[in-house]
Amino acid sequence: MKIYTIKDIAKLAGVSKGTVDRVLHKRGKVSEKALEKVNKILEKIDYQPNPIARNLKNNKIYQICVILPNPNEDAFWSPCVEGVNEAIEEFKAFGVSITLYFYSPTSTKSFFDINKEILKTSPDAVLLTPLFHKESIEVSKKYAEANIIVSTFNNKIESNQIGSFVGQDLFQSGRVAANLMHMVVQPQSKIVIVHIDEVFNNAIHMQEKEKGFRNYFEELLGAKYDVLTLNVVQSELGKLLPEFLNSQKNVSGIFVTTSKAYKIVETLQYIDYKNVKVIGYDLLSKNIGFMKNKKIDFLIHQNPKTQTYLSLTYLVEYFLFSKDIPKQKLLPIDIVNSENLSSHIQN
Repeated sequence: MKIYTIKDIAKLAGVSKGTVDRVLHKRGKVSEKALEKVNKILEKIDYQPNPIARNLKNNKIYQICVILPNPNEDAFWSPCVEGVNEAIEEFKAFGVSITLYFYSPTSTKSFFDINKEILKTSPDAVLLTPLFHKESIEVSKKYAEANIIVSTFNNKIESNQIGSFVGQDLFQSGRVAANLMHMVVQPQSKIVIVHIDEVFNNAIHMQEKEKGFRNYFEELLGAKYDVLTLNVVQSELGKLLPEFLNSQKNVSGIFVTTSKAYKIVETLQYIDYKNVKVIGYDLLSKNIGFMKNKKIDFLIHQNPKTQTYLSLTYLVEYFLFSKDIPKQKLLPIDIVNSENLSSHIQN
């Protein structure tokens, strides 16, 4: 297919290049006759403008800011950094600048401070994970008031100011975890849902997983399971988990709603608490190690790198090609055990 230039179109229409340029970019005055000639040629050749070339010609650089919890404080976010870096390399030649910012996952002040700093730079879009529910709604409103697009991933919050979400169905994720637990624990036993550091951020994502988990067992007919909940700060886990387990007899399974299943296993080994089935999230190196040693039975892989990269791709395609940003993109709920672990690590 021939790529037509402004010079080609001008020659075919019998007008000047300046006239074609004014028609294409809808600027300046053009006579009705010249406009008709140019439009007839554009229809005939099915002309499609090249937005990338136009952006580069106009020196337009789209600014996207990515706001993540610091991976040095929570290793779950390290793959997200990889996703951002991959997007930076892929899109930097097309007039897109992607900048990465970190905040502390246990500090709302840190979250507010970094968003305040970003707001001053007036980016075209921000991509954030709303770890702090109420605070995320507040900063999203400020971005919207400044006509800055807000996209989210991993954690979903309901807000009119947020344009899109990429992640998993967290309620269904909890049901999947419950189904897996149902397969590996005996009836009449106790199952503990453990939220680690939920107190810091009123984490809706943990609560949604618990709702799905409990919903599965509530719908079971016949077999009885006692589902309990333990909210614990990571620094107190070594003390509070043993105390909780000692107060509850016949605990057969533990469902960890975050990527810190390895913390539970470390504590269980310390107190020599055997034969407890553990289900958690994400392919952190310590989780992988315990899965290889059969200490973690299942991990639900949330694909944080893919979530981040895909979110950025949607924003870039919106700016460069005027593609609609999907309101929601739900990724598959991947189940990982010791048998298929190697294939997921390779990917």
